[in-house]
Amino acid sequence: MFENTQTTDINNLGEFGLIDHLTKNIKLTHESTLKGVGDDAAVLNFKSKKTLVSTDMLLEGVHFDLAFTPLKHLGYKAIQVNLSDIYAMNGIASHVTVSLGFSSKFSVEAVEELYAGMLLACHKYNIDLIGGDTCSSKQGLVISVTSIGYADEKDVVYRNGAEEGDLLCVSGDLGGAYLGLQLLEREKQVFLANPNIQPDLEGKDYIIERQLKPEARLDIVDLLKKMKIKPTSMIDVSDGLASEILHLTRQSGKGCKVYEEKIPLDPQTIEMAREFGLDPTVCALSGGEDYELLFTIKQADYDRLKHDVDISVIGYITEESAGNYLISKSGNAHELKAQGWNAFKEK
Repeated sequence: MFENTQTTDINNLGEFGLIDHLTKNIKLTHESTLKGVGDDAAVLNFKSKKTLVSTDMLLEGVHFDLAFTPLKHLGYKAIQVNLSDIYAMNGIASHVTVSLGFSSKFSVEAVEELYAGMLLACHKYNIDLIGGDTCSSKQGLVISVTSIGYADEKDVVYRNGAEEGDLLCVSGDLGGAYLGLQLLEREKQVFLANPNIQPDLEGKDYIIERQLKPEARLDIVDLLKKMKIKPTSMIDVSDGLASEILHLTRQSGKGCKVYEEKIPLDPQTIEMAREFGLDPTVCALSGGEDYELLFTIKQADYDRLKHDVDISVIGYITEESAGNYLISKSGNAHELKAQGWNAFKEK
């Protein structure tokens, strides 16, 4: 099949021509969107709802490596990681704005590919893309996404609501995204040493997808509502389980006990960790980028979710003076420490 390899210089379109080109097929689906792309500002009307707003920035060389990250996957992930913050407030995401900074090495077709991934994520999660900005960048590709959502005031869940005796729960499984990144980094180094060697990724689809194409857990928000469970506190797992647990307990003025044997791990994650000589539990505690939901519930709500295979109860909340501890499989108590992602650590 003939593949068109021609590329179009962005200068041929200019900034506003590029924006028009990328946004011409956007369809708005929410009644709350009074005005989307095309004016100085979008206009939204949530009526009696509380508005939720969150922003994330992704930088080339810090948050992603284009050597092994397809642009379409990157666009999809950029939206997902922002929606996750809205879901972590027990809200419904409805709108995003997208700002891009890129160098002259990017063609119109490359930016189209990035945008295609973003629009795919928006379509899947029923999101209106309502604006943004583009500019030149000398530091590589820069992506900034602002997500906007809503919730009734009574439904909003903060990080500071955990109470003593509450159960600590997490969705899905952990550590896979970190191991996927380690695998991709390893194969990149092998390729750089010998470009004739093909990447060895067979049978590792799950952990690679966890890294390149994460899914925000709207389904868990919907599930909890169907079960008539309102978490007492909640956060998404972006920087590692240990870091997120400590955010909840410190902001709630509490401590916790977490049981190693209860932390959910996929078999592929365990296998890959051992191949790298790593402890799978440490990967879950400190790896990050899983974008699962970590939350606390009242003990009285346990019977409603105890049979759901996608939610694991991994511990419970204690008084603050009891501290934050991980109970190992052998029964030893280890102080829980945040050793995950640091946004300002020098590379």
